[in-house]
Amino acid sequence: MKIEQIYTGCLAQGAYYIESEGEVAIIDPLRETSPYIEKAEKEGAKIKYIFETHFHADFVSGHVELAEKTGATIVYGPGARADFDFHEAKDDEIFELGKISIKVLHTPGHTQESSTFLLIDENGKDHAIFSGDTLFIGDVGRPDLAVKTDLTQEDLAGMLYDSLRNKIMTLADDVIVYPAHGAGSACGKNMSKETTDLLGNQKQMNYALRADMTKDEFIKEVTDGILPPPQYFQKNAMLNKTGAGSLDVVMEKGNVALDVDTFEAIANHEGALVLDTRDRFQFAESHIPNSIFIGLDGSFAPWVGALITDLNQPIIFLTDEGREEEVVTRLSRVGYDNTLGYLKGGIVAWKAAGKEVDSIESISAETLAGKVATGPVDILDVRKPTEWEAEHAEGAENVALDYINENMDKISADKDYHVHCAGGYRSVIFCSILKSRGFDNVTNIEGGMADMLKTDIPMTEYVCPTTGK
Repeated sequence: MKIEQIYTGCLAQGAYYIESEGEVAIIDPLRETSPYIEKAEKEGAKIKYIFETHFHADFVSGHVELAEKTGATIVYGPGARADFDFHEAKDDEIFELGKISIKVLHTPGHTQESSTFLLIDENGKDHAIFSGDTLFIGDVGRPDLAVKTDLTQEDLAGMLYDSLRNKIMTLADDVIVYPAHGAGSACGKNMSKETTDLLGNQKQMNYALRADMTKDEFIKEVTDGILPPPQYFQKNAMLNKTGAGSLDVVMEKGNVALDVDTFEAIANHEGALVLDTRDRFQFAESHIPNSIFIGLDGSFAPWVGALITDLNQPIIFLTDEGREEEVVTRLSRVGYDNTLGYLKGGIVAWKAAGKEVDSIESISAETLAGKVATGPVDILDVRKPTEWEAEHAEGAENVALDYINENMDKISADKDYHVHCAGGYRSVIFCSILKSRGFDNVTNIEGGMADMLKTDIPMTEYVCPTTGK
C-alpha cells in the first residue's frame, strides 16, 4: 500500500495518490491531470477511481478530464448531482482497491454531499480518513458554502456536528487524518500549518471536537466570525458540477508569446486585463499603466479569484522568463481559462519599444511615522477585519483587499492614501487596483504593519466588549 499527499501550497490544498497491487485511487485532484497519470504510469499501475470528497469551491478539479483520459470512475457521496457521468455512492459503500478497501462515510455539513473516505488496510484495520473539508487539522469546514439550498449555515453546522460525532469521532485514535486543506485556505477559519495528524490528537486539540461540546455551542463557535466567502467560490463549485473544459486547450491558448504591438492591441481592443505577476518591488518601480499586480510568489490563485469578478475575463500577463506555463496553470486552477498570452521580453521589451510606464511610490514605516508626527495622515489598512480588530494605527481606515470591489464607495478621490497590509504584498495589489481606477494619490507602506509596529506610530488595540481586555 502506498499513500502520497500531493500538497499545493498556493491553494493550501492536498490531493492524494493511493495505490495497492497496481490499482490507484486519486482523491480530490487538481485541474492538471498529468502528474497523476505520469505517477501511475511510472509505477506500472492503473487509475481505477477518482474520489471527490465534495464539490470544491476554492479550486477547479480535474476529475472529468482525468476520468476521460484514464477510464477511471468518478465517485461522489450521497446526494451529489452533476452534469457528467459519476457513481453516487451510498453511505457505508465499500470500494475495493487491490488488497485494501475504501469505505464511504457520508459526513454532510460543509456541503450536503460531503463525504469522508475511510481507508481499510490489508488486514482489515481502519488506517486513515481522507476528510475533505469535513475535518481539518485544528479546525472544521465552514458551513456556509452549499450551492442552491434552502438550508441556513446554522442548519449545515448542525449537520456537521452530527457527522463529526457519529462518523468521525467514533473511529480509533490511531487513525490518520488526511484533510483537503491546511493553513491559508478560506475553507475554514483557523487551520493548522500541519497537513496531517492522528485523530486522537485532534480529539484533544481541535476545538470543534471537544467531547463535552453541545450542538448549540458547536453551531455558535463554528459560525462565529466567518467572513463572506471569496466571490469565485460559488462559480468554481458550479464548474465542478458541470465539468470544466480541457486544460490542454487552455494551455495552448494561454501560453503564447506576444510582441509589444500585439500585446498592446489585445489590451486596447479585446478588453483584456493586464496582469503583472512579477515581484512587487519590480512592479512598484515600473509597470504598464492600468495593469494589476498579483505576484506569483504569494497566494496568487486565491487573490485572482477574489479580485477578478468574471471567470471569462480575457487576461494577458507579464511574468519572469520561464514561468509563463506556471501562470496559465495557476489561473486555470481557479477557473480563469481565457488567458490570451504573455508579453515576450516583459517590461524590458515594453520600455525598449518606447511605451509609457507607471510606478507606485513606496515609503518605509519610519518615513510614515515621521509624517504622522507632524500632522494627520490618511492611512488605509487593507488587512482583514480580524487583523484590523487585533491592532491598528490610530485614525486609520479599514477597507480589506478581499472586498475591495464591494467597498469602492468608501474610497475618496480627495484623500492622499498611505496604504498598508501586514507585510507589503496585499498593499501593492490594492494600490495597483486604485491606480487602474484613476486614484493617483496612493503611497505604499513597504513592510506594512510588521515594520509599523517597530515605530512610534500610535496603535489602537482591540478591547473585548465582554471582558474589557
